[in-house]
Amino acid sequence: MDIKVNGPEPTAAEREAVDAVLGAPVSAWSGGKRDLGKEGRIALLGGNEARAQRHLLLPTLHGVQDRFGWLPPGALAYLSNRLTIPPAEVHGVATFYHLFTQEGGAPNHVHVCDDIACRHKGGLELLQQLNQQHSGSKTVEVHPSPCLGLCERAPAALVLRSGKVAQGCALGHATVGTVGNALQPDTFPDEGTDWLQSAVPQGGDPKANLALLARVGHCDPASLDDYRATGGYIALKRAIELGGEKTISEVTASGMVGRGGAAFPTGRKWDAVAKATDSTRYVVCNADESEPGTFKDRVVMEGDPFALVEGMTIAGVAVGAKKGFLYIRGEYPLAIRRMQGAIDSAHKANLLGERILGSENSFHIEIRRGAGAYICGEETALFNSIEGLRGEPRNKPPFPVQHGLFNKPTVINNVETLINIPLILREGGTTIGGLGTQGSKGRKLFCVSGHVARPGVYEYVFGISLRQLIEQAGGVPHGRPIQAVLLGGAAGAFVGPGQLDVPLTFEGTRAIGATLGSGVVMVFDDTVDLGDTLGRIAAFFRDESCGQCVPCRVGTTRQEELVQRLRHGKPLGTAADETALLDEIGQVMRDASICGLGHTASSALQSAIKLFGPGILSGKLAEKNHV
Repeated sequence: MDIKVNGPEPTAAEREAVDAVLGAPVSAWSGGKRDLGKEGRIALLGGNEARAQRHLLLPTLHGVQDRFGWLPPGALAYLSNRLTIPPAEVHGVATFYHLFTQEGGAPNHVHVCDDIACRHKGGLELLQQLNQQHSGSKTVEVHPSPCLGLCERAPAALVLRSGKVAQGCALGHATVGTVGNALQPDTFPDEGTDWLQSAVPQGGDPKANLALLARVGHCDPASLDDYRATGGYIALKRAIELGGEKTISEVTASGMVGRGGAAFPTGRKWDAVAKATDSTRYVVCNADESEPGTFKDRVVMEGDPFALVEGMTIAGVAVGAKKGFLYIRGEYPLAIRRMQGAIDSAHKANLLGERILGSENSFHIEIRRGAGAYICGEETALFNSIEGLRGEPRNKPPFPVQHGLFNKPTVINNVETLINIPLILREGGTTIGGLGTQGSKGRKLFCVSGHVARPGVYEYVFGISLRQLIEQAGGVPHGRPIQAVLLGGAAGAFVGPGQLDVPLTFEGTRAIGATLGSGVVMVFDDTVDLGDTLGRIAAFFRDESCGQCVPCRVGTTRQEELVQRLRHGKPLGTAADETALLDEIGQVMRDASICGLGHTASSALQSAIKLFGPGILSGKLAEKNHV
């Protein structure tokens, strides 16, 4: 059906912003004018062809937002016509992401992190100062933001400047001054590599024996020659020589499991896709790293982008996929630029594209930029986002290996998983499988932040204890005692000072009721009001629930209300009654929610109350756990 949109006519600039992504319209079906002399009463290009471009909806929304600093209704109406998508659906997608603005305003936006790590490092004060400075401004809007993924350099801010040449930068150790400099039209913060060395505190230490992080801060991330000089692309050549089946056997022999939290065996996933009857297959890298406290994937993409490109390419060769999508969260502008540069360089060197290295294998990678939605870290929500739908999770089964992106068999892994692949092919699956423990093989990256002397990304063979890791990070400044440690991020669990000797393995953390999750290790000393932290975690899940299923939509809201009641000393009944209610809400969300967000939304809260008692929410530590 031909869609007629009643709304404001797009300006020439708005048409230009949309056409810059979609190309010029070629018929009435794609937003052009009908030429009766050429087409009669039938458009040259049908609606099916126009709707087949729906996967370009998200990139086009970015193009419009980048141009104007918001989404003008004329541009959305024109976009609806171009893709023959009902306006309500375009609106539904546009309003799903917090980086998109639907009301006209300032061309420049500053997002200030007020999440767990930053709020204890001056983030709230920075937000207040910037709000005061730009109050009433017509050129700058200031927004509070969930975690921006710069926890090792808290407080963090994201500066987005719109225009014909849009620019964005993420600022660590942000101040009013550095934000002001980033807003100046003729300046832009230096994006060198020196700061990467501090992001990997082990870098340069031969005793650390780094493998996954060895190049970060010590090689030029824009140089393919630097990457190849340190062993880059040896693994891809070997994978091509081995062929798909034997490459997958090497991955299986390594015991590699996904590093995104689910810990599903990587070899089994690849094998299922390789054996699919449908010959059209995809490889997707989930780089939508949005878990509060997690920043390892950003450091890798900014410091060693070719490792990820090589890992994705090997995955494509192994499973017989011709196309890959790299989905990067929109709050990582530097990572996006670095990854695009690596992809372009690999193409020029015949390490991507058609007939890679003269073989029969072809593989292409396309970047998709997220727009601020934690839920899109869930694999099926990410598929929907790429396809131009709201980023809402799908029911499983069917699973992605059967019906994934565009309903085709799909391998989806995160950044840390994929950068392990070249290492496995270079050193051999059996060798890697011999590292670590029986239940946790290989190497793991940990995101250490909070009250430690040397925050950053740390790499260890599985088995190091939590206490040893904190000591390697310099311990707590000024010798203050540890009050608690958050493992696995907001969806993880708190552990107390009596549990610091837990080995950081899947089985070790599971034994104490915690989880490794995305590798978060956030340390809180005895000066922190953990009640404030728990209140922020509850608000985070309330805000980030996609709202699709009732247990999560209602449960996260009721959970946040409950936490606030205890925070303000106004429980319904006794504190014990509220604790029992929290347990009941959490159980319902675990049992009935569609995806992992609902399953884990209460984990950190329940673990903290179990450790310290409900008094922790009002700042009253349980005496037995006070350090």
